[in-house]
Amino acid sequence: MLSDTSRPVIQATLPVVGANIEEIAKRFYKHMFEARPDLLDGLFNRGNQADGRQQQALAGSIAAFATYLIEKPDQLPDQLLSRVAHKHVSLGLSPDQYQIVHDHLFWAIVDVLGDAVTPEVAAAWDEVYWLMGNMLINKERGLYGAVHLSPETIWRTWRVAQRIQETADVVTFVVERTDERDVKPSLPGQYVTIKMPMKDGVHQPRQYSLTRADDGQHRHFAVKRVHGLSTPDGEMSNLLHQDVQVGDEVVLSAPFGDVVLEYTDRPVVLASAGIGITPMAGMLSHLVKAGSQRRVMLLHADESPDAFPLRRQVTEDIGRLPEGSLHSWFVNPAEDPAGSGSTFQGFMDVSAVELPLDAEYYLCGPLPFLQAVRSDLIAKGVPAKDIQYEVFGPDLWLADFQ
Repeated sequence: MLSDTSRPVIQATLPVVGANIEEIAKRFYKHMFEARPDLLDGLFNRGNQADGRQQQALAGSIAAFATYLIEKPDQLPDQLLSRVAHKHVSLGLSPDQYQIVHDHLFWAIVDVLGDAVTPEVAAAWDEVYWLMGNMLINKERGLYGAVHLSPETIWRTWRVAQRIQETADVVTFVVERTDERDVKPSLPGQYVTIKMPMKDGVHQPRQYSLTRADDGQHRHFAVKRVHGLSTPDGEMSNLLHQDVQVGDEVVLSAPFGDVVLEYTDRPVVLASAGIGITPMAGMLSHLVKAGSQRRVMLLHADESPDAFPLRRQVTEDIGRLPEGSLHSWFVNPAEDPAGSGSTFQGFMDVSAVELPLDAEYYLCGPLPFLQAVRSDLIAKGVPAKDIQYEVFGPDLWLADFQ
């Protein structure tokens, strides 16, 4: 894929570019938003910009892609490209915006590395960028085409029909369609992007997993209010919790997301922590709707029974599956007369339950949880290809273990 001219240049410069890629990404975003502040209105999540996660994700993805070109030229980092492409189409990204990113990114490379960026070096990294960019553009074109939509038409208005207080900090929003256009069906595990004006008038996007199978009229998604942490409070989650009421209208994208439950006869194990239960709830709902006969295990970790979001819904759905079971871990277990399934104290330990043979695994939760559970499963002999995971926000992990 990489030309014979560029390969030795990338191989020689990858260490220095890799060592500086986070600083390059930091300066790139600053420079781009100074020149194009409009990109922060509806496209980029400024919360991820403020805490540096978006810069780290961009740096990691570029470094990972370049490493693949050198070390595994006969392979593609398909999982990385798919994850990015789905996120892009959920935001309505268009192909022409890749040129904007290119121009500001290469300004940042020169700004950080200076005279080390010779014409030969610039040309080689330009080739890397457009190899990755064109692959993403092609994937995104396919995703738009599959649902017969475009960057301009992925959005539609929904009306809030119900608010369900799941826990002290989690609310489920049930929204209903406002017109007769076809509703693009979701796949089990997918998310939608909500785009709303913040207090200062700037539109911000956030992704939320769909928690129930479609009925053609409604969408369900749950939002955890982010507050009281060392980081700034979540502006979208707090706005939704405090201001959005029944009867209000919201703008959502069509469903996207690459971590989708496969329809097979194999056993399936869903492992989640905290608000990571949301895509698992969506998968369970789809399984129930399909009348699945598969063996299904839900493993969930949380602070306490009262903090377990969507607990009633997932417990009922597990009960509707002929071979469904629920196993919970609570740091602070309390008297729980309404509990069901087996309950353990402390952090999730997959050794405490008998995992089915030849199962497919889906994980969602905080990054340390994902790393720990995945490592435990790998140590038990579960093939890496049978473990998929969903992470909320920019994926800071993917490039590390691929």
